[in-house]
Order: sequence, then structure tokens, then C-alpha cells
Amino acid sequence: MLLRDPFTKALHDARRSLVGWTVAIVAVGAMYASFWPTMQTPEMTKALEAYPEGLLEAFNYSDLTSAAGYLGSAVYGLLVPLLVAVFAIAAGARAVAGDEEAGTLDLVLAHPVGRARLALLRFAAVAVGIVAIAVLLGLALVGLSGPAEFDGIGAGGFAAMTLHLALFGMAFAALAFAVGAATGRRAAALGAGAGVAVLGYLANSVFPQVEGLVWARELSPFHWYLGGSPLVDGVQPVGALLLLGATGLLVAVGTAAFTRRDLAV
Repeated sequence: MLLRDPFTKALHDARRSLVGWTVAIVAVGAMYASFWPTMQTPEMTKALEAYPEGLLEAFNYSDLTSAAGYLGSAVYGLLVPLLVAVFAIAAGARAVAGDEEAGTLDLVLAHPVGRARLALLRFAAVAVGIVAIAVLLGLALVGLSGPAEFDGIGAGGFAAMTLHLALFGMAFAALAFAVGAATGRRAAALGAGAGVAVLGYLANSVFPQVEGLVWARELSPFHWYLGGSPLVDGVQPVGALLLLGATGLLVAVGTAAFTRRDLAV
């Protein structure tokens, strides 16, 4: 029965990995968020003033003087998006290329499921996992709002940040999915995803420190995700639409390539 429902089977097969990644990402995010009260001490303020401004910008630590600035930098600006990107790239690469490299794709396609439907449902399962991680992290931070004194951030701000994080993860999953579906090689999908993640991070936080490379930030998925302070100002339509558009385009291209090429089965 599961083989006839690629969506359910993909979620079932990935359940242990998804639970592990969810627990890890939520735990890391909650741990760093709970440090916010210590950031307001005079000792920590002095320590931060001693750091070079360029180094702080390289780590997306652009504003650590407010709860929104701290969460947007230390939690949503560094470790969490990097962990989400790693999970999304690995899951996207595995969606189609995993079975093809393992030699089991012919068994899956022997059931009454077309290539396009299989690919789309596999990606849908990946997207559900990413959304689950983003939502559970958002709920954990809302729960910490009172004890950790996240003043100035309402439920709407966390909802907007959750949406941006989910779209960010889906964009990287779509990239790995598209390369894996087009080539049948997980290594190529993982390499493409990792390469874009590294370049995107550098384009958002390091390259703009060089005169003449400020424009690179506008091409970065990290800027589409973080630009405009969603925690304070809500959903940023331009960034959200760019992430959503990139996801849709990559999924469409990957699915089309998968339906047309010869499979290594």
C-alpha cells in the first residue's frame, strides 16, 4: 500500500531522520535563544564592543542590542538556517537520486505511479518535513518569549520568521531535488546545494564588505530570507516571493528533466 502512495512512503522512510533533525534544530535554536538575558549584561556588552565590526557582520551579528536583533542574528541568522539548509539539501538530493543510485527506482516505477507524480510527491514530503521543523522551532521560541523576555516580538513576528525559514529551506531542497532528478546522482545534488549555500552565505555577509560587491547580497537566498527583519516588520513580500518562485521553478525543471531522461536502474 505504501508503495502506491509515494508521499506517505517518503514520510514513513524519513521518519527517524526527520525526528532527529527536528529535535536537533529546535534544541539548538531554543538553547541560543535562551542566552538572550545574558547578552544584556555590561560584561557581554563590553566583550562584543571588542569584536571587529567586519567579523560580527560576517556572522550575521548585525544587531545584538534588542531581542529581535539577537534572535534574527544568533538564532535565525546563523546556525538555524545553516542546519535547515543541510537537512533540506540532503533530503532533496535523496528524493529521487537516492532510489536511482540504490537501484530500487525500477521497483517503485513498476507500480502505478508516473514519473512526474512520483517526483512531485517525493518533493512534497520533503517540504512537509521542512515546514514541520520551522513551525516547531517557532512554537518553541514563542514558548520561551516570557521566560527569556523577548520584548517587542509578537506571535505575528514569529509566524513571519517561520514562513521565511520554511521557504528558505524549501528553496535549497528544490535545488538539490532538481539536480538529483536531472542527473540521478546524489553527489552532484549535494555538491550543487552546498556550493550555492556557501556562496549565498558569503554573498550576504562577507562580499558586501568589499567595495563594489554590495550588489551580490541581492542575489543571495540568505538575503531573501533575512532581509527586511521579518521578526519585527512581518513577512517581506519580495524575499518570500523570490524564495517561492525559485522553489517552484527548480521543482518544475527537475521534474521535467526526470520525466524525459533515461534512468540508471
